Order: sequence, then C-alpha cells, then structure tokens
Amino acid sequence: MTTRKTLALNPEAASSAEAPALKKKGRGWEISDKRLDALHEQARELRRHSTEAHKALAAKFTAADLGRYTFKRHAVVGSAIVDFNCHNLGLALAIDEEGQNDTLAKRRDKSLESVGIKVMRIAASDILTDIDAVLKQLTQVMRDRIEERKAAARAHKAANPKQTYSRPKSGDTPQGDTKRPPRKY
Repeated sequence: MTTRKTLALNPEAASSAEAPALKKKGRGWEISDKRLDALHEQARELRRHSTEAHKALAAKFTAADLGRYTFKRHAVVGSAIVDFNCHNLGLALAIDEEGQNDTLAKRRDKSLESVGIKVMRIAASDILTDIDAVLKQLTQVMRDRIEERKAAARAHKAANPKQTYSRPKSGDTPQGDTKRPPRKY
C-alpha cells in the first residue's frame, strides 16, 4: 500500500510575509503538466462533493443574470483552486470553512494578488445565515473591480495614444469584402 503525501508549508516560506516569486513562463505560473492534471482532477472532485455554503452560493449565481461576469465553480487559477472565479473581473471568491489552514490560504491569496487577481474571502457561516448580505457585499466588490478595470484601461490608453484596438462591429464586413449572398449548403 502506498502512502499519501499531504500538502505542507515550507518552513522558510511560511515565515516570509511576501508573495512567492513568480516564474516568467506561461501566465506567470510554472506548473508541470502532471501537477496541472492533478489540480484539475482535484477541482472536479470538489465540484462533485461541494459543501452546503458552496451549493447555496452556486445556486444564487446560477439564478442571477450577471451578463458577461460569470463565476466558475472550483476553478484552477495558476497553482491554486479557488471556490469561484470570475475571469473577466479578475476576482476570486474563497469560502472560509471551519478548520482550514489560514496560513496556507493567506499565502495562496498573496500569490493570486501578485498576478492581479483580487481575492474576496467569505465565511461559510455568513453564506448559510445571511446570503443576501453576502450578495450585497459581493455586488459592491464587483462594481469596485469594474471601476478599477475601467480606470486602468483609461490610464493605459492615455499612456499609449498611438495604440489602437479597432474591432469590426457586428454589422461591418472586412475591408475589400463585398456583400455576398449567404451560401446554400
């Protein structure tokens, strides 16, 4: 019978208050394919066996019309699995359950924040007792994050006036292309 390895903190890394150094590979994370596959499998298991708080929040997200801001359950972000992730906002939600390792959670949050992902921590008991207050707080965080993103885009545009991002509008055709009748198959 094989022994199972458990995740433990490196004593030197646990004592440092700064985020771990990021490698300049991929999206800022250096993860082997084997580790990435293991993370995806672990996320799949977490989706299958969700907690009551997680199920309640997921049901609210499913019923809500958030437009282009959707939250993915138990998403793999870099080398971490977050409870909910909104890629368009760069916002991750972490549900604090009883008995979890806070040191490991804080270290993961610093890693995510170092690549521009804001982490919002929510207590599981708050979700189960007063989900409306949690959703109100989440809505405010989302609005703040949208404003931060818009301000960053304006600042980028002001700093780089010669850079253009022209996209054809939905009714436009590419230059030189004339209107053709639709194909018949």
